[in-house]
Amino acid sequence: MADQNTSEQEQERKEQDAQATEQQGTPEQNGKAGNAETAEASEDLTLEQALERLDQAEAAAAGHQADILRLHADMQNVRRRAEQDVEKAHKYGQEKLVSDLLPVLDNLERALQAVDGDEHEKLGALRQGVELTLKSFLDCLKKFNVEVLDPVGEPFNPQFHQAMGMQESTTAEPDTVLAVMQKGYSLNGRVLRPAMVMVSRAPTEGVDVKA
Repeated sequence: MADQNTSEQEQERKEQDAQATEQQGTPEQNGKAGNAETAEASEDLTLEQALERLDQAEAAAAGHQADILRLHADMQNVRRRAEQDVEKAHKYGQEKLVSDLLPVLDNLERALQAVDGDEHEKLGALRQGVELTLKSFLDCLKKFNVEVLDPVGEPFNPQFHQAMGMQESTTAEPDTVLAVMQKGYSLNGRVLRPAMVMVSRAPTEGVDVKA
């Protein structure tokens, strides 16, 4: 009989514990409820700061965009300068060689001037040989865009001519090249050596320049 009473008491106690547990909820349920409350609080905090964070993100994006644009512009400038350097190297790479060859042209021209007007057979053959050599030389340089500056009768241009003196003239306009003392040369439009010239000027009043 006593055992029966004990069993009934234990059964009653278990039922009471089950009711209490049901009212309080299981630990798992309580944990889920706590997580939900925490998430809700976190979500409320993010929403409060959303506009501020959005502004910060937009400002950072704008800064990165400006950096990218500057970097792109710098790269364009570097590429443009590199292309210009390559172009100049192609156009003027032989400038030193051509400059060193100019005295050879001068000597050939002096040789022609030395035998000018002499009808002696040997000197005539020499003159012809020098003329052919000079012509071949000039033709070769012309292939590399070397141009001769021989501006007799042209207006004086300080970019291409070097005035060695001035001479009064009644037939030529003032500042006109009357004579070329030494020819000049250019490479692709860049002056290697200016032409040395004599420049005209107007006659002095009251002076007879023909006398």
